[in-house]
Amino acid sequence: MELVSNTQNIVDFISQPWHWAVSGAAIASLVFFLTWMGRRFGVSTAFQDLCKIAGAEKFADYFRYDLKNSYWRLAFIAGAIGGGFLASTLLVNPETIELSTATVAHLQNDWGISAEQGGGFLPVDLFNFSNPKGILLTIIGGFLVGFGARYGSGCTSGHAITGLSHLQLPSFLTVIGFFIGGLIMTWLIMPLIF
Repeated sequence: MELVSNTQNIVDFISQPWHWAVSGAAIASLVFFLTWMGRRFGVSTAFQDLCKIAGAEKFADYFRYDLKNSYWRLAFIAGAIGGGFLASTLLVNPETIELSTATVAHLQNDWGISAEQGGGFLPVDLFNFSNPKGILLTIIGGFLVGFGARYGSGCTSGHAITGLSHLQLPSFLTVIGFFIGGLIMTWLIMPLIF
């Protein structure tokens, strides 16, 4: 009985709203320790590692490298996926996320998207796998994000967190490109899609 009580106390403690600086300090610590160990933080390279595990080196020399140097990254990704799963199942907030009335009106009136969230952040009209448009957008978006991350030699976390922390000019220019691309998508392309 005491174990259940302690577990519930831990879940309650983790479920409370946390100040944004906590995650900022955690990310800064992660970047510091990875830099100290001679590693760079980034997630998109794990896709390359997964392709190598699947046997891609038989088809392209790009995948001929020692995978031992990537075990830490694969463990990090497994932990992120596992942690996300645990958080989504154990730390469920019964309250619906409140969107601003301007956002709800914009989604419904301008784009014809129901603002019903289904308990999450994202509109159910778009982000579910029973909607053909949602499936198509997910596949295309996933491909573009993966391709862009490899073509740009890193993802948003790699460039914006590690690259900027190391004062790298290419990462600075890439982050500017991320923001420009996000603005173009939000203000020009999404209105055409919807």
